[in-house]
Amino acid sequence: MHSVHHYLNSRVIDSAPLLGLALKRDHTWLITHNDYILNAQEKHTLVHLIEQRQKGVPFAYLSGTKGFYHLDFKVTPDTLIPRPETELLIDIALDLFKKKPCRLLDLGTGSGIIAITLADKNPHWQVSATDFCDKALAVAKQNARQDINFQQGNWFDAVPNQTFDLIISNPPYIEQNDLYLKDLSHEPQSALVAGKDGLDDIRLIIKNAPKHLNKQGYLLLEHGYNQQQQITQLLKDNFLNIHKFNDYNLQNRAILAQLKF
Repeated sequence: MHSVHHYLNSRVIDSAPLLGLALKRDHTWLITHNDYILNAQEKHTLVHLIEQRQKGVPFAYLSGTKGFYHLDFKVTPDTLIPRPETELLIDIALDLFKKKPCRLLDLGTGSGIIAITLADKNPHWQVSATDFCDKALAVAKQNARQDINFQQGNWFDAVPNQTFDLIISNPPYIEQNDLYLKDLSHEPQSALVAGKDGLDDIRLIIKNAPKHLNKQGYLLLEHGYNQQQQITQLLKDNFLNIHKFNDYNLQNRAILAQLKF
């Protein structure tokens, strides 16, 4: 027979959160009930979770949820797991429009974290969100707390003849042969990889954004740590007031540009 104390002191990765998941208890309960003996069903559930985690399945997929900014989101293997770095986009957008109205488009919404977070912070904004993956869109719709216009399609194909004050996207930007992808094998590769240099989708977005932006509208992109200079060059034909941002780890992470007048 194994107690909570036994598992908490084991060398199993994420032992405490996995135990909490199996028992449907929070960390405080685990600490105050460390002499609790798991029954057969609870042990079976925990062993299965441990096996999955040891195979590399991210904890967020096992729990089915992940926190982002001030909200919790449902996530599945059809969606990327939200990263703290992406919260930078929220801060930039909130600062850019403050209390002003905004017609917003979130391209490649995935689980919906950007669109839903901004809609929750600004209920008066008109928010649209797109994704080519119907399963990802289904997750985003379940996560939605506000009235968001979800559309399926590949990038701007989902919003023909529509224009916005702000287009925001965390698109795929990893190079197709990047060794880092081995650590992301459980996440949807189509949401991560964008050609040989990781810029295929960003090029497409920058090329097509002008005809979907209102006068003096903005484009805000997340990108890889080594792509900022190339993206700046791509923007210069149709955009001005280009601002570059570092994430909380001081890595180049986002770029904001305004459509030329």
